[in-house]
Amino acid sequence: MSTILVIDDKKEILTSLEYLLTEVFDKVVTLESPETSLQVLMQQEINMILLDMNFHLGVNTGSEGLFWLEQIKKVHPDIPVVLFTAYGDIDIAVRGLKMGAADFVTKPWDNDILLDKLRAIMEKERKMKTLEEVTEEHMQKAIDKCHGNLTSAAEMLGISRQTLYNKMKKK
Repeated sequence: MSTILVIDDKKEILTSLEYLLTEVFDKVVTLESPETSLQVLMQQEINMILLDMNFHLGVNTGSEGLFWLEQIKKVHPDIPVVLFTAYGDIDIAVRGLKMGAADFVTKPWDNDILLDKLRAIMEKERKMKTLEEVTEEHMQKAIDKCHGNLTSAAEMLGISRQTLYNKMKKK
């Protein structure tokens, strides 16, 4: 069973999305404020979040959405969060993606495009990674974190430099 949490301060948007998103999700949970989102995430199994970026009248910087994205990712880093706003610009989208958002959608949205994006994210989440893929990703993250220094990356991973080098050659 798949569940999406939609957080937006406008009741009419929540109602529209509640009907639309039943095409992709078994259950649609809606909140008019992000204030209780962390509590909802503790109480229910949520597979994805569609998060508005602005919640107070006259505020359209996206900072509220970025704040809540950060709070959600601290506690639930594996739940994909799609940012959603009427005041979208490239800078705010890039900031959101760098902070871990799965995607960015502007209002007014195109139903087909929104559903396609959400389906693609769900499909990606469902695909089970092999142990080899997870190991490769973990090694690459360590190497990136150490700015390409294999000795430091190997130390971080708790393996010898030669073992890391041999595993990289197999790729």
